[in-house]
Amino acid sequence: MSVSGTETQPGGGLLLLGLGLRQELEGLAAVAARLAAAEGVPLRPLAGADDPDVGLAALTAVPGPWLTALPLDPGLPLARGGSWAEALGAWRQPCLLVLRSEQMATGLPAAGTALLQHWRVPLAGLVQVGGDWQPAMRRRDGLPWLGWLPDSGEESGEEAEAAMAALQQVLRGSWRVLQAA
Repeated sequence: MSVSGTETQPGGGLLLLGLGLRQELEGLAAVAARLAAAEGVPLRPLAGADDPDVGLAALTAVPGPWLTALPLDPGLPLARGGSWAEALGAWRQPCLLVLRSEQMATGLPAAGTALLQHWRVPLAGLVQVGGDWQPAMRRRDGLPWLGWLPDSGEESGEEAEAAMAALQQVLRGSWRVLQAA
């Protein structure tokens, strides 16, 4: 999402979310790194994943745009009570829900979207990573899909470049709208 011409980067940060067990979310940091590099914004570490208020306070204290990834499912109950989803809504932290291709055959995209909407999390949209992108099916499910990213091993090639460029454009617009709200 490199800046070109008159386009500008959105302000504030974007937190990438995934659904599932910790080991299933290991690829989320790599997706955040790819998007941060493409956009030319810093990839910030998330300190205090066990305490959303500590982590979000540290992140929001940083001026300018940034990206980071939450290393756990936002719906999991925290030891202190509540969940990351609840805190993200309270902090009005813009988020991007990232789903792996194998999750497309489950109810996780709809369930994750419903969870975030329930807590009023500013949701930039959903992104599928890997697998075959089926735009007709994604339109049919009625969720706010932004697009598709190939797996990191599939990054070269015209299709991968076109997918990244399209995602960058849509994500940047969605991110700007959330920042203005």
